[in-house]
Amino acid sequence: MSLNDLLHYLRLGGVTLALLLGASVVALGVAIERLIKLWGVSERSRGLGEIVHKHLLRGDVAAARTAAERSDAVAADIFLAGFDRWERSRSTGGNGIESAVERERAQVGLKLRRNLWLLATIGSTTPFVGLFGTVAGIMRSFKDLGVDVEAGGTGGSAAVMTGISEALVATAVGILVAVQAMVFYNYFQARLSRVLVELRLLGDEFVELLKERATGAPLPELPPSREPSTPPAPRPDPQPASS
Repeated sequence: MSLNDLLHYLRLGGVTLALLLGASVVALGVAIERLIKLWGVSERSRGLGEIVHKHLLRGDVAAARTAAERSDAVAADIFLAGFDRWERSRSTGGNGIESAVERERAQVGLKLRRNLWLLATIGSTTPFVGLFGTVAGIMRSFKDLGVDVEAGGTGGSAAVMTGISEALVATAVGILVAVQAMVFYNYFQARLSRVLVELRLLGDEFVELLKERATGAPLPELPPSREPSTPPAPRPDPQPASS
């Protein structure tokens, strides 16, 4: 298809084809934005999880929290929520840490799924938009045919078939845009499912280690050192009585 043919179909498509092309651009923009946002999410989260777990195994909760605060991984928010709850519930054995971590993990999941609804909406509606454009084009072709007959024309089918073939372009474009959007949507859904499973596993292990720190018995304090007392002087043996 030459450039002139493409421009011709764009002119014939009118508003409907413009909407479909705009939806295609939006789908592509959402896909690029999500791809950048999700780039390296799993790797950074796993790396931070290894550091935090290593510190917790050594019993150094302060170092584990510092590592989470300095990280830009999405798992850092999950760990920090657990640390905050741990600080408030140390006296009760770490009750509520699981709920705090799970709530934050759900919030992280919502952030990672942001704008994906646009892909689903475009994929489900653009075929109908294209079909509407085709129906409108066919109606216009038959109207032109009726006007031609009223004006004394032959009313041949050539003009009608040409108009119908041009109107079907809207349906074809709508299907192509829908396929594009659904491919992107399914890809990100599969990728996010894997990421969320990894975050759940990291969170479960983190909660176990943190609760061990909260329920662990404190080390007994050693008594203050004392100087060894001087042993008493030996008592002299009694002298035997003289006869």
